[in-house]
Amino acid sequence: MIGRRRFGDAGQAFPIYITVVGGLLFLAFAYLAVGQAAAHRNGAQTAADAAALAAAQETRDQLAGKWVQDILDPAKWQDIFDGDVQGLDPSCWRADELAAQNDAHVEACGPTGLLGYEVEVETDEPVGDSIVPGTESKYAKASATAVIEPRCTFELPGGDAEDGDGNEVLPLPQLTCEDENWDDLDPDDPTTLPDPEDLFDVHLAD
Repeated sequence: MIGRRRFGDAGQAFPIYITVVGGLLFLAFAYLAVGQAAAHRNGAQTAADAAALAAAQETRDQLAGKWVQDILDPAKWQDIFDGDVQGLDPSCWRADELAAQNDAHVEACGPTGLLGYEVEVETDEPVGDSIVPGTESKYAKASATAVIEPRCTFELPGGDAEDGDGNEVLPLPQLTCEDENWDDLDPDDPTTLPDPEDLFDVHLAD
């Protein structure tokens, strides 16, 4: 009698056991799918951040080159630091390169204002098969904006000087970049000139 009851209890418990194990497996696969999708989104965001920063850094380097080109004309410095410069080359090609290095491609890229770049990317590979229908053909997307901020200030000195051709030019002012002062700037001596990262800071927008 007791033996039969135990056998009957075990028989009744077996379907419950199967149901519990099945539910646990489903939850495990669900968590795996969520983690898989989250990792894919993180990868897309990393690609977007890198692409936006690369495009902004390329523009920063061009602005720094313009500053060196016009270093003897301090009246043009502020426009350069404000990004108000004509003739800069497009920088989205750098965004394309960095997105590709992070297994993604650029969907949209363009300047935002005078000192920034906004980039949208999509991953090259889909999320993949999971218990969530449609993920095998779903691609992660992300966007990022990088901004360029001038780090330097200066004051135009009073009085004029003349160059070798008798043209009036302003004497070169002291350039202060954060806590560092740049005196005796000499365009013929690169060691006296700040690097692009000294002139401009590049970071992701908050």
